Amino acid sequence: MFNKILVANRGEIACRVMRTARAMGISTVAVYSDADRNAVHVEHADEALHIGPPPVGQSYIDIDRILDAIRRSGAEAVHPGYGFLSENSAFAAALEEAGVAFVGPPVAAIEAMGDKIASKKIAAECGVSTIPGHSESIDSLAQADLIAAEIGYPVMIKASAGGGGKGMRIARTQHELAEGYESSRSEAATSFGDDRVLIEKFIESPRHIEIQVLADKFGNCIHLNERECSIQRRNQKVVEEAPSTFLDQATRTAMGEQAVALARAVNYRSAGTVEFIVDRDRRFYFLEMNTRLQVEHPVTELITGIDLVEQMLRVAWGERLSLAQRDVGIHGWAIESRVYAEDPYRGFLPSTGRLARYRPPGETHDATHAVRNDAGVKEGSEISVYYDPMIAKLCTWANDRPSALDCMRKALDEFEIEGLQSNLPFLSAIMDNPRFARGDITTAFIEEEYGNGFTGVELGRDTIVRLAACAAVMTRFCEIRRARISGKMPHHSRRVGNDWVVSIDDLVLPFRLEAKGDSCDARLLDGDCFCISTDWRPGERLARIQAGDQWLTVKVNPISGGFRMRYRGADLELRVRTPRQTELGALMPRKAPPDTTLQLRCPMPGLLVSLAVSEGDRVESGQILCTIEAMKMENILKAERTATVGVIHATPGNILAVDDVIMEFT
Repeated sequence: MFNKILVANRGEIACRVMRTARAMGISTVAVYSDADRNAVHVEHADEALHIGPPPVGQSYIDIDRILDAIRRSGAEAVHPGYGFLSENSAFAAALEEAGVAFVGPPVAAIEAMGDKIASKKIAAECGVSTIPGHSESIDSLAQADLIAAEIGYPVMIKASAGGGGKGMRIARTQHELAEGYESSRSEAATSFGDDRVLIEKFIESPRHIEIQVLADKFGNCIHLNERECSIQRRNQKVVEEAPSTFLDQATRTAMGEQAVALARAVNYRSAGTVEFIVDRDRRFYFLEMNTRLQVEHPVTELITGIDLVEQMLRVAWGERLSLAQRDVGIHGWAIESRVYAEDPYRGFLPSTGRLARYRPPGETHDATHAVRNDAGVKEGSEISVYYDPMIAKLCTWANDRPSALDCMRKALDEFEIEGLQSNLPFLSAIMDNPRFARGDITTAFIEEEYGNGFTGVELGRDTIVRLAACAAVMTRFCEIRRARISGKMPHHSRRVGNDWVVSIDDLVLPFRLEAKGDSCDARLLDGDCFCISTDWRPGERLARIQAGDQWLTVKVNPISGGFRMRYRGADLELRVRTPRQTELGALMPRKAPPDTTLQLRCPMPGLLVSLAVSEGDRVESGQILCTIEAMKMENILKAERTATVGVIHATPGNILAVDDVIMEFT
């Protein structure tokens, strides 16, 4: 086996590869940019080498810099993780020429499957079901118009190279086609250095289901069943699970056989994934093959007990697969939630900054359930504009789907992130969504369920009242603590009032509290009563509370006159006052928010790529104003109404912060 490998990646996947390598007795080498000097993957490696400035083109995807790091370290092999150079055939060829093992497939397989145009032809030739579309690169918008008219709208414009949702757009009209064609080419060029795009029929409301394959150089190839990846936003996966609730055994077998046939057709070796879209009648169509480890590979590992990174390393060393198809089963159910640095309340715009607080749930694995958190960050880590916004991959496993789902709900409840925005509330909302709980999902799930954006979860009155009762009791704890610290109230618990009023927006809930040993009864004046029991102490950010017959795990932050409580996708501000304070507070005037209607403010931290207007231009509603690039995605900002551009405050190339004024209107 290899003595030393270099991991040509960063973040959680670099840490993931190093974990298995360490268990196999293999020494690891990390590479890092200026932005990652203090990154967790650097700490986890046995040695680390600097490779350049933060932009990926000058560091992580600069082949010459990676080759230099390999020479300096003496690594015998390179694991590329996913993204970056993982599907770059030139990189694999350079390693081969240098006599360094590539922990991945052969160059020819990467080239054949890495090009969506070529891969579709090969798939069709070996009997794999394919989507109707144009199998050649589109050279102009005029050609795109003709092809879309022939195929019929809606169509999918997608980058020929790469994956991960980059360079993909859906067009339902000729106008959307024109806009999407240029945007896809630009994003593809930025992400993959290849601006070629193709067009194919967009299948309405499909499921995205993929098959994991594993092959060695001796011709042995097996599949490890499927992963359901239908919960997506902008073609980027958000929640994955294995197996799928939708497939029957006949469809699973057929998809697996076609995936293996495609892998054999290109003499594949290592781990790879064949992606399909599946319609409501379980007809499935080849989408693409990812010639690398997938982000969502942990759910397959959890239901099969197979370490995919270990298998990749063994295959790269030249070993035969020790598994046959009959050895691969499905044990239990696994779910993965991708935790992103983004603001779900502001259209999922990227969020950058320092993780002032990062406390994931504890990892565990026993006979009934498991919690696994793959991450490349720690408390104090910086989430920058240069790289993918993923913070962690939270995975749960149990013997059945309802149990795995309940385990995920609890794990998300316990996950604490502060210092920047995250999508934790949105993930919690998905887990409690009735459609998701039923397994009634398609790739349109998020668009259909949250078409107007995510505004948080509306909790039922019973849960809100329980949280209000908790807030009243917690306020009492805080007041007792203050009295004790002062040293001037020897009978502090008796001096603290028992009547409290909790206000949540316009809802007013008056409580009377009665302490009973380690618990406290909180009684509403209309008669409802909850016995509140908790070991929470003032200052703690996570509270585990029993409110009547229900256990709540609540994220708590102190605010003026109360608490901010986050629970199961809801974000509430609870003001807790005495009856007299409540009476006087009702008389206080409310400050109106500032008027920003005549300003275009940057909605996310990022790079201003281009301006589409000039000072003095008249713009109409829906007209493109500028393009912001953040975390490898291009975001187009458009005019909301007819106006005239007054002053432009930014120029292309500027790095902008949230709410920086880009331009003003008159």
